[in-house]
Amino acid sequence: MLLVRLLATAAISACILAVGAAGQPRDADQVARSVALFREAGKVLQHPRCLNCHPVGDRPAQTDAMRPHNPRVVRGADGHGAAGLPCSSCHHAANFDAARVPGHPDWHLAPASMGWQGRSLGEICTQIKDPARNGGRDMAALLRHMSEDTLVGWAWAPGAGRTPAPGTQASFGAVMRAWAESGAHCPP
Repeated sequence: MLLVRLLATAAISACILAVGAAGQPRDADQVARSVALFREAGKVLQHPRCLNCHPVGDRPAQTDAMRPHNPRVVRGADGHGAAGLPCSSCHHAANFDAARVPGHPDWHLAPASMGWQGRSLGEICTQIKDPARNGGRDMAALLRHMSEDTLVGWAWAPGAGRTPAPGTQASFGAVMRAWAESGAHCPP
């Protein structure tokens, strides 16, 4: 009887260990998949179309080379430019390709708390997940912003002389949703 109990206990312990061992790699695989998905999204997030309007300082950048904006303009109190020189002075409701001026009805810089230039992909990931820095967005609102916001969508239709962000806004949104569903893990 004692032998049967010992064998049963050993068998149960082996099963528990096997389940734990099997569960661990699956969790590690899910984290790795989540990080890989965010790295894929990072091809967009770290593209000049995004970084130009996500400066760490108060001055936007422009062109694929991400040169400081010329003429010299600044963020202003609400991201729409300085008093007397709002972004809408030059940036109208649509791109004006003849003058190579990009446009959108709500052209403005991202909040200073969402400055990405010079940040690692892991730092950007941490920023976008933080409602205190991302405009109070929970994950559902963040995903809507990334996949549906027309100002974000401008990155794929930037006008003459500008390289669009890779892929499409729909594919970017799908990658972001898959990232969220896999646990929204950030690269180190």
